[in-house]
Amino acid sequence: MKTRLMSSIVFIFILAISFILKIFVSNYFFDAVILLIAIIGSFEMSRLLTKMGRFNDKYLSTIFPCFLLLAYILGIKYDAQIGVLYTIIIAVATMVLFFIISFLIPLISFKKTRIELKTRKDITSIWKFSIIKALNTAVVFIYPTFLISFLVLINHFEDLSSTFALTDFGGKISFFCLLLAFLIPIFTDTFAYLTGSVIGGKKLAPKISPKKTISGAIGGLIWCVLLSITVFCLFNAVPSMSTLLSRANITLWKVGIISAVGSLVGQGGDLLESFFKRSAGIKDSGKIMPGHGGILDRFDSHFIVAPIVFISFSIIFLLI
Repeated sequence: MKTRLMSSIVFIFILAISFILKIFVSNYFFDAVILLIAIIGSFEMSRLLTKMGRFNDKYLSTIFPCFLLLAYILGIKYDAQIGVLYTIIIAVATMVLFFIISFLIPLISFKKTRIELKTRKDITSIWKFSIIKALNTAVVFIYPTFLISFLVLINHFEDLSSTFALTDFGGKISFFCLLLAFLIPIFTDTFAYLTGSVIGGKKLAPKISPKKTISGAIGGLIWCVLLSITVFCLFNAVPSMSTLLSRANITLWKVGIISAVGSLVGQGGDLLESFFKRSAGIKDSGKIMPGHGGILDRFDSHFIVAPIVFISFSIIFLLI
């Protein structure tokens, strides 16, 4: 418990510094944090799939986040010419390009591939092996990299001026949205654990995650909504911020709905990662965060919540 607490304190400290640097220095500091999460998460996911017998290209999986982030940064930089939709299309195109590369590599280095197949006593043809390996690698491209990359777009809401009318908000709206994207999973996980520990009751998914209870899931959802609304009220209590929230079309009930949906899908993300670990026969995805496990263990809910928060606030901002 002490180790877990210390890891949480370090995590919160790094997160707080990242938010401070975002506001007072540059958005790109937070992009760097997201990139680091994506790189380590991709490495862990690649290893998880390998333990499940789903062989993939761990090198492409690990470097892909760098190229995806670069695609987003270029899209944001030239947003006036292409817009956010084309930025996402460029990101998807980058993912498709890497998929093609991951398919071609085993074919080009066919001698090495033959040795690999022989070592594994696999009688699959090189063509079939290449497509299966590419598909497994594509899973890592999507989860976690593509999903967590939506935090980059949230981080740059004000820079996406061709789509959203937020150019004179001084980065404060993206700060609020990004904070909410991080807090929704934290609120849900914390209070799902506390509620489930106190109330107990029927298990939510005993074959996937034996410790999770239905009461915990409901408690996590309710507390997440209440605390997210509290965060909104605290921001709204500051006159200057209240004006910005009003201009950005962000209201209490909208924050409540976003947090409720985010909490539900976030718990689904938690179960998904538990399924991967159970299939791989391991307890933790890594050891980078003592007491918590790996990046996937800590951010499993964030991967699913990030696109939900981006899409939700995008709809809100388009209606300004």
